Amino acid sequence: MKDRRLTIKLYPQSSNINAAMQLLRKEIKLSVELNNRLDLLTRNKRAHYYTHKQLEVILEYFCISQKEFELL
Repeated sequence: MKDRRLTIKLYPQSSNINAAMQLLRKEIKLSVELNNRLDLLTRNKRAHYYTHKQLEVILEYFCISQKEFELL
């Protein structure tokens, strides 16, 4: 549920949650730096979810603190 609130926070201009999630996935995919950092933490390349450590990297990339995330 927090991931949805996170995407809405990052992409408030989106018309709905699906559009916001697509924008987040696209931005992650286009960022070489972020992809490299996430790849270092990935064991299952086919997984459709992010681990806690990967989420920490994503939050750091978007300059969102753990406390701010917890308040979502």
